[in-house]
Amino acid sequence: KLDGAGELYEKFEALKRELCEMGMFSDEYKQRIPAYVKTVGIVTAQNGAAVRDIINVAKRRNPYVQLILYPALVQGEGAVKSIIRGIRMLEQQGVDVMIVGRGGGSIEELWAFNEEEVARAVFECSVPVISAVGHETDTTIIDYVADLRAPTPSAAAELAVWDYYQFQESLRSCRQKMNRIMYQRLELYHMKVEKLRTTETAYCRCI
Repeated sequence: KLDGAGELYEKFEALKRELCEMGMFSDEYKQRIPAYVKTVGIVTAQNGAAVRDIINVAKRRNPYVQLILYPALVQGEGAVKSIIRGIRMLEQQGVDVMIVGRGGGSIEELWAFNEEEVARAVFECSVPVISAVGHETDTTIIDYVADLRAPTPSAAAELAVWDYYQFQESLRSCRQKMNRIMYQRLELYHMKVEKLRTTETAYCRCI
C-alpha cells in the first residue's frame, strides 16, 4: 500500500498526463515574457522567504519596477482558492508579468500548486506567468503550464525584472559609439572639403 506521499505522486503523474494530452503544456500557448516590464505581480505568502528573495533581487536589478504582492495562502486549507484569487486579481490590475510560487517543501506542502484548478487559472491567465515553486529539484504541475518556469523564486525575479544598471551601461556604450562614428565621419567630410578646396585653388592658379 502506498503512503501519503506515494499516493500524491501517483495523482501528480495522472494529472500531468491528462493536462499534457489536453495540450495545456504546449509551447504554442506560451506567452513571451516582456523585456522591459513596469509592474510585476507576485502571488505568494506575505511573510515567506520567497517574497523576500523576489523583492531583494528585483530591487537590486531595477528599483523603478513596481512590485505588487497578493498575499496568498500557499499550503493547507484555502490555499487553492487563495492562489487562484491572487492570479485573477493581479490580472485585473494589469501587471506586465506575474510570479506565482513559494519556497521549498515536501510534496504535501507544495500540493496546492499541483491542483488542476490552479493549473487552469495559470493557463487561462492573459498575463504571462512565471512559476517559481520550491527549489530547483522541486517540480509542480504549474511549472508545465506556466509561460516560463524558474528554478527558484530568486531566479524568477531575475527572469522577470530587467537590469536597469546594465541597460544604463548599454546606453552609455551606444552613446560613445555613436559619438565616435560621428566624429570619424566629420573628420572624413572635413578632409574631403579640404581636398576639394586644394584642388579648386590649384585649378584657379592654372587658369
